Amino acid sequence: MTIPSMKKRIIILLSAFVIAVVVGAGLHYAWELFSIGAAYKAKVLCSGIFVSKRSPESVLNIDLAVDDLALLRRIDTKVNRTSETVSSSFLGLVKQTAAFRPGLGCTLEFNDCEQRKLGPPDSGNSPFDAVGSEQSEETANTEAGGHVDRDLLQAALDWAFSEPDPEHLRRTRAVVIVYKGQIVGERYAAGFDKNTPLIGWSMTKSVMNALVGILVGQGKLSLTDQVKVPEWQEPINGRSEITLNHLLHMSSGLDFDEDYKTPLTDATYMLLRVPDMAAYAANKKLAAEPGSRWSYSSGTTNIISRIIRRTVGESDYLSFPRRALFEPLGMNSAVMEPDASGTFVGSSFMYATARDWGQFGQLYLQNGIWKGKRILPEGWVEYTMTSAPQAPYQEYGAHFWLKIPKQYASGGYINRLPEDAFHAVGHEGQFVTIIPSSDLVIVRLGLSRFASAWQHDKFVSKVLEAIEI
Repeated sequence: MTIPSMKKRIIILLSAFVIAVVVGAGLHYAWELFSIGAAYKAKVLCSGIFVSKRSPESVLNIDLAVDDLALLRRIDTKVNRTSETVSSSFLGLVKQTAAFRPGLGCTLEFNDCEQRKLGPPDSGNSPFDAVGSEQSEETANTEAGGHVDRDLLQAALDWAFSEPDPEHLRRTRAVVIVYKGQIVGERYAAGFDKNTPLIGWSMTKSVMNALVGILVGQGKLSLTDQVKVPEWQEPINGRSEITLNHLLHMSSGLDFDEDYKTPLTDATYMLLRVPDMAAYAANKKLAAEPGSRWSYSSGTTNIISRIIRRTVGESDYLSFPRRALFEPLGMNSAVMEPDASGTFVGSSFMYATARDWGQFGQLYLQNGIWKGKRILPEGWVEYTMTSAPQAPYQEYGAHFWLKIPKQYASGGYINRLPEDAFHAVGHEGQFVTIIPSSDLVIVRLGLSRFASAWQHDKFVSKVLEAIEI
């Protein structure tokens, strides 16, 4: 063989190798992409049917087929009401199943990590009971002092449910406004009502704040002690220096990519492709010294959830949120969903009615006290509202936002909000806004796939204009 022909053959082989690598990488990416799509569709449809009690057609045609989710139409689904499961499949190649369990909602199943234990039973929904008096679904005038301008409040509600941009729909589903302990404004979109539990997404993180606070108040957890995480016991990796305070302030230093622009980053991959989410996050290496950098991370919250599990114990863990928090507050619709390992997905997967989300906000408005009983330890709400030291704009406290995230702010109204306002915030525009100085809690739940469609600072400003202290 001549040297030129040998070179030509080598070039052909190298080219074939490169093409094979590129094609292989593309096929792997496509496999993971459709696996995530199948998992998302199975999980959302399962929770929509069995937790929110909605029709499959409603969830499929609205939640799973709008805006950037239109491609999910190519993924087939099958609902089995006997086994209470939802299966999804792409061309029969990529398959995923989500299973419902009473009191625990829906969980994605994995062949090597299935858990089908029965959890605490479901309870019926309760009326809003912040001050011990039932409110009707219709808007009510407050008798607790202060004045509400009904026309301005109606205008605020009209704005929340309006659709000024058909290309970027707000899709507000529920609004509950609680002033001086009474519901003064309440509205629902068609197909939803006061009994519909809706997902809070990352508002679940703020609920984890409450569960940690309860255990701190009981002396079972400490903010400053090094946490007992199995993956961090070796001092050589530096993670053993992480404290619960670091975790609550999103300052653990762990390398975790929360970007949602691409579907294979840590946050999405963890939620939809990992059976043990806390272990996935805990195994991340340090990108910075603990306490030296603020970085929002859903993985961090799921580590906290597993810490709670180890603290409470296996026999009490699945009933702990209901027993310690939901039942005392009358949040009977609340459902926290675990991953396949049995740890609650504290970063993202909690459902509750708008009224029950309002109950949760009212607890913080009342400084952790409910009907004369202290639920959160003294000083906990103040700690929650104190900015994380490394948060660049003092925008984040302990698993609550102290400022409205910029993607949900119009800019022209954000500086008009009271300085003591703080917020539980979730994906697609979920909000529980708490303003102690105004004695006000505002709940907004929706499906704003484009964050810019919902301008929460503008909505809160409109509500404040309707209220004269």
